[in-house]
Amino acid sequence: MVGAGAAGLFCAWEAGKRGRSVLVIDHAEAPGEKIRISGGGRCNFTNLHASPANYLSGNPSFCISALRRYTQHDFIALVQRHGIAFHEKTLGQLFCDGSSRQIIDMLLAGLREAGASLRLSTRVERVEKKEPGFDLTLSDGTRIACASLVVASGGKSIPKMGASGWGYDLARRFGIAVTETRPALVPLTFEPQMLARLKPLAGISVEAVVSSGKTRFQEGLLFTHRGLSGPSILQISSYWREGSEIAVRMLPGIDLYETLRATRATQGRQAPQTALAAHLPKRLAQMIAEEEAAEASKPAGTLADLSDKRLRRLDAAVQDWRITPEGSEGYRTAEVTLGGIDTAELDSKTLQAKRVPGLYFIGEVVDVTGWLGGYNFQWAWSSGWVAGQVV
Repeated sequence: MVGAGAAGLFCAWEAGKRGRSVLVIDHAEAPGEKIRISGGGRCNFTNLHASPANYLSGNPSFCISALRRYTQHDFIALVQRHGIAFHEKTLGQLFCDGSSRQIIDMLLAGLREAGASLRLSTRVERVEKKEPGFDLTLSDGTRIACASLVVASGGKSIPKMGASGWGYDLARRFGIAVTETRPALVPLTFEPQMLARLKPLAGISVEAVVSSGKTRFQEGLLFTHRGLSGPSILQISSYWREGSEIAVRMLPGIDLYETLRATRATQGRQAPQTALAAHLPKRLAQMIAEEEAAEASKPAGTLADLSDKRLRRLDAAVQDWRITPEGSEGYRTAEVTLGGIDTAELDSKTLQAKRVPGLYFIGEVVDVTGWLGGYNFQWAWSSGWVAGQVV
């Protein structure tokens, strides 16, 4: 097993329970580092609503088998059996009441009980196919023979934690196709002129519906000193592509145009930014009002001074703000990697490579990417469990 993350540790536990002799190898100094930092240190370990619809892949049907055979409810039951208290946040996200370390400790205890071994600070330098199985050469010069090799090496996200494309490189050496990879669940950035314009808004957050094409998410949006972040932006980043615009509706559920018209009728002496600030953060309301006035080449004045056309411009700036990000913050801050081992190369019921018997790919290294909110951990548990039943 290469990779001591969520998928690798869980797969090793499952295989060990079947009496298999299991060794987990990882170049990191500690296991489960992504688990440790996830969810602000409380590990958003799954989502109550996890289903195939919450995953992106070149083949959206590929994940169905694994997710149905080992569900979020199965993992929740496991967490409960180990006495780990948890709570639900928004949109079905489940977090530990205590530390994410509890999930890591549970996995490591499972490894010990199953008789599996863990070797850290060790790299796999070379993999050779033998009949049967594989020969591995490790960074300390050790050579290991194994009947099955499970690759749970993750993607490229958060390289400061040691993430790399090792799993993709191994796949290519065996002639296994890898789809294009890119950062996902990542903040989006602006070009310098736009950034200078919006810099005063850094730190402001609003509830928003953010859309890219036909895909939309309603969650928090955060203005940053680089661009936009927050759950809604991280979600849409998996669907957005360079050169495309995103649409932002900052007051979902409110007909702002009619609200402003009604306010104009009853409180016409109110300044536009004051009327907007009843619904939006003050700095944001002020910027929108000032930019509308500049566009109209007239003073902001009062609501009574604004025509219906100008009210509609204010409404559009809030409810249909369209912007083309320059890019993203990249793998440095991306929570996951989109793309990976082509699912056409794998058996969906076992995660075994079709052209290389005994070689398995699980977790983030596969072209299956979940939404924000515990979905990627569930894919790790489900894919790890599936491979753990057959390796």
